[in-house]
Amino acid sequence: MKLLVLSDYESPYLWDYYAPGKLDGIDLILSCGDLKSHYLSFLATFAHCPVLYVHGNHDGHYQKDPPLGCTCVDGMYYEYQGLRIVGLGGSMRYKEGPYQYTDRQMDIRALKLTPKIFFRKGFDILLTHAPGKDMAPCTDLAHTGFLTFNKMLDRYKPALFLHGHTHLNYDRSIRREWMYGTTRVVNGYERYLVEL
Repeated sequence: MKLLVLSDYESPYLWDYYAPGKLDGIDLILSCGDLKSHYLSFLATFAHCPVLYVHGNHDGHYQKDPPLGCTCVDGMYYEYQGLRIVGLGGSMRYKEGPYQYTDRQMDIRALKLTPKIFFRKGFDILLTHAPGKDMAPCTDLAHTGFLTFNKMLDRYKPALFLHGHTHLNYDRSIRREWMYGTTRVVNGYERYLVEL
């Protein structure tokens, strides 16, 4: 299955310079958050596959203007063609605003999904906005990541962990892709193609 992962920055390749056929062969589009709703709606119009998303910490405008033709999987267990996806959007709480959580609040959000994860024997993709704890060389509170995600990877060992939030241009040492145990971790900044 060919997945297009998006996050944080609207790709000029897919928006400003879009041409028919650029989304051909894509089986699923997954947004890790902080993208304009009109951008996701645009992609949903031209893609021949679903567009799923979680909220980023800057997606408060989705409350009044949600991405049309897309499916929000934030706080959900979602299945698509046998692919089991857990969505947990938002960032570490660093100020007042929507889609920001403390570690404890994110633990509770994940805990609510435990029955579904248990009965369906795990999941294949963890789709989030923020990374796991200490998965990016960022020391500010907003970008430190959630320990909740590390614990989920340790326990369930999904094939993929897709996140955004830590832009690749923040620091040269921020990685696009790496392994956490047996889980492939991908930073979806702008756009990235993943085969599963």
